[in-house]
Amino acid sequence: MPQIPLRPTQLIVNLSQLRRNLNAIRARVRPAKVLVMLKANAYGHGLEGVAAFIEPDVDYIGVAVLNEAIALRQMGIRKPILVAGGCLPEQIPYYLEHDLTLTVSSPEILSAAETVSQAGGRALKIHIKIDTGMERAGIRWYEAAPLLEQSLHCQRVEVEGIYTHFANSETPETPHLKRKRGYAAPSTQLERFAETLDFYVRRSLPTPPLRHAANSGAILNLPESFFEMVRPGILFYGIYPGEQSARTVNVSPAATWVSRVFYAKTTRAGHPVSYGSLWHGEQPLETVTIPCGYADGYFRRLTNRASVLVNGKKYPQVGRICMDQFMVNLMGDSAQLGDDVILLGRAASGEQISAEDLAGWAGTNAYEVMTNISARVPRVFVED
Repeated sequence: MPQIPLRPTQLIVNLSQLRRNLNAIRARVRPAKVLVMLKANAYGHGLEGVAAFIEPDVDYIGVAVLNEAIALRQMGIRKPILVAGGCLPEQIPYYLEHDLTLTVSSPEILSAAETVSQAGGRALKIHIKIDTGMERAGIRWYEAAPLLEQSLHCQRVEVEGIYTHFANSETPETPHLKRKRGYAAPSTQLERFAETLDFYVRRSLPTPPLRHAANSGAILNLPESFFEMVRPGILFYGIYPGEQSARTVNVSPAATWVSRVFYAKTTRAGHPVSYGSLWHGEQPLETVTIPCGYADGYFRRLTNRASVLVNGKKYPQVGRICMDQFMVNLMGDSAQLGDDVILLGRAASGEQISAEDLAGWAGTNAYEVMTNISARVPRVFVED
């Protein structure tokens, strides 16, 4: 007996497309290594399915928080994992226990890491994070020398890498932007990073730690930032980080968000649809109900702004988006129970709803669109 899906609303993830995207990135940055960011449930694509599939093809894996890294180890992932987010001293033993790479941004965390390593009797790998203009985390470049000096005297901690993060790599740099007050230009951040790295030159160290700086935008726009490793995030999933980003890597989206018509009816003229009575038709027309809502990550602020594809044709969403459902105006056409609906992706007809479309309607960016598709939307993993 065929298995009946528990939900008609699903996110279908094409793993083969993820591999093609990774290969395209590798071709761009070669010979640099590639650290793929799998944070935030693999940017909403589903950590378990993506990680197991892509592990053989990557050099390193990156996550934002400790529990993401532990979850990967519990799935059987053995590749090196860098936890790029902050850390409290009491969390450090977990890094040693699960063979994770710690980001160090302060003397206090470095001292705690050395203490834990000494007590555990084995080395703990760390990457030192340099703040060159993001003002979020990392030791500022002009204050980094004492921390770097301290790291040289650690007996158990292994300083494997050193890195920074760009604030504005998505848009190609122009003289106008560089002169903008308070603008952290990528070239300026690179200069500050190089200034920090001069510490190792002055100390005559034969091989400085593994250097990395390039996120998705920098992979597209800043080849001088590739160093020994790059860190693609949203680009790996086939989405460009900004409208103005150079298309120097050919990638395509790997995810398609689908559903089906749950209910179809004729709505009379003047009869308002959904909470708040925000929309009504001027004449009788067919509307359909889709079993997806803001609890699934289909933002409430998309109300009366978004469009979906029903049987390959684009129609407007109407009425207040509910927690579990929303309605669509078929503009005089009709549909039947079970007909195909695409919320995000391309139909066989060629019509498409992109992450950028959803982001524009919601007043946000593609990152938030993808990472907010909730856990109750089943991820279905396919290959070509």
